[in-house]
Amino acid sequence: MTELTVRSVAEFDLQRYLGLWFEVGRLPLRFEDDGARDVTAEYSLDDDGTVQVDNRCLDESGEPVQALGRAVPDEGHPGRLRVTFLPAALRWIPFTEADYWVLKVDGDYRHALVGTPDRRHLWLLSREAEMPTDTEAEFLTEARAQGFELGAWIRPAQSGRRVEV
Repeated sequence: MTELTVRSVAEFDLQRYLGLWFEVGRLPLRFEDDGARDVTAEYSLDDDGTVQVDNRCLDESGEPVQALGRAVPDEGHPGRLRVTFLPAALRWIPFTEADYWVLKVDGDYRHALVGTPDRRHLWLLSREAEMPTDTEAEFLTEARAQGFELGAWIRPAQSGRRVEV
């Protein structure tokens, strides 16, 4: 049997990827409540070419949570970024960045599947708060084809609003 490898997209347009995304689903994360809702990620380009990451949600108790990070594109591999959520003053510490690979994105940049090469993290994102069932199935089929186990898949509740912090 052939070992499955995780593959990022062969072509990727960072400018089209920027903006607000709603989390349709994810694998459990140690830094996010399983019951978190209204989860969004907004990406914007900084003057130095890095990407500001602004993650927001309501935690299980309904409190707003925000995590600000920075991503650095991997020029040699389209669709791959290195992300850190450490405070800016601590970002010099080595080995504190995580892989963030775009595994699938539709031609209109309306839906995206993002994961890590170790298969521990996976997110399904959409420009809208809801994703058509057939589109979700198509993207999750790709996740399974790349070896992701989806038994613990979480679908957060989405109101369609961005959390204010």
